[in-house]
Amino acid sequence: MRNRNSLILACAAVLAVAPVPGTGADPVDIPMMVSLTGPISNGAKLQAPGAKAVEAYVNNTGGIRGRPIHFTMLDEQSNPAVAVQLINDLIAKHVPIVLGPGTTPTCNATAPVVKTAIVSMCTTPGAHPEPGSYMFGTNFDTGALIAGGVRNLRLRGLKRIAIITTTDASGQDGERNVDAALADPANKDMTVVAREHYATADLTVAAQITRIKSANPQAIIAWASGSPIGTFYRNAHEAALDVPVMTTPNNQNQDQMTASADFLPNELLVVTAPFATPDQVTNRAQRTSMKAFFDYLALQGISQPTYPNHTVWDPGLIIVSAYRKFGFDMTAAQAHEYISTLKGFVGINGPYDFPAYPQRGLGSAATMIRWDRSSKSWVPASKLGGGVL
Repeated sequence: MRNRNSLILACAAVLAVAPVPGTGADPVDIPMMVSLTGPISNGAKLQAPGAKAVEAYVNNTGGIRGRPIHFTMLDEQSNPAVAVQLINDLIAKHVPIVLGPGTTPTCNATAPVVKTAIVSMCTTPGAHPEPGSYMFGTNFDTGALIAGGVRNLRLRGLKRIAIITTTDASGQDGERNVDAALADPANKDMTVVAREHYATADLTVAAQITRIKSANPQAIIAWASGSPIGTFYRNAHEAALDVPVMTTPNNQNQDQMTASADFLPNELLVVTAPFATPDQVTNRAQRTSMKAFFDYLALQGISQPTYPNHTVWDPGLIIVSAYRKFGFDMTAAQAHEYISTLKGFVGINGPYDFPAYPQRGLGSAATMIRWDRSSKSWVPASKLGGGVL
């Protein structure tokens, strides 16, 4: 008990808030947009226990001015049109801030609607909000993740790269950022030997796999999430295409690994955030935040955190810190000004500095992990930033 109390006090100091005793008042409702259904729900629904962990942590450290918080889940269904309607409904109710949307297509669709009416904390790496926008991207963006992964492949001598992506906004974002990473002069010896695409509803990619295999790649970057990545795994296995596969962090979840166990690549790599390799983190405040994350997620029955679990922790606490500053009548303008100028907040992804890194607050400290078949768990596959272990 003494250790737990010390942990709570330390994390409260990291967040620069002074918790007050709870009063049993009505909870502060914070809307959260997430794909509980739809093609990307396999990973996105794992954001829900992450939100529950934030609730438990915040409510155990005083809530917001003595009131507990509650995240209300709004199902965007992985559907841009549904997400736009949800945002419009929140704007009509004068809600100042929302956690989400949670996918690249839904963030892209709602960005023009957000304008200056509501602050949106988009929880996907594929969101790239315009500077000054009321939409913020949270955690590391796709470019930072892929750059670290590509660096690791190069340092391992894997220079003949095949790319296969879905044709939706998430896949397109991944492909653009792979091209950007390969355009780095440090990667000048790397070559794209095959480039393939498929729709999220496609039931087979056998033809694309055949063309990729004939190009003799040394590694494949497969940027697809949810059920579409399972289609790739299955067809690559059937074609005996056995090279390292690097994919999006949205696929870092136990349920998907279990469902695809019979046809997973022999070397499956995921580019992800530092929480996945906590032993590599040296920042003491960041490690304290990570411990709180792990402990409170364990209370939700999750002993091995996944990327979707983690995507709501830091942005959820940033939202809470804004409410703690401005109170229950906080406006969207106040929330935007607060986050835009926030510096020194330390979360599980590290220290945030929004003036230095507009709309996101983070630079680059991505890492790579590998699925270990024997232990049925993820293990480190790179140093922070993509260096070779």
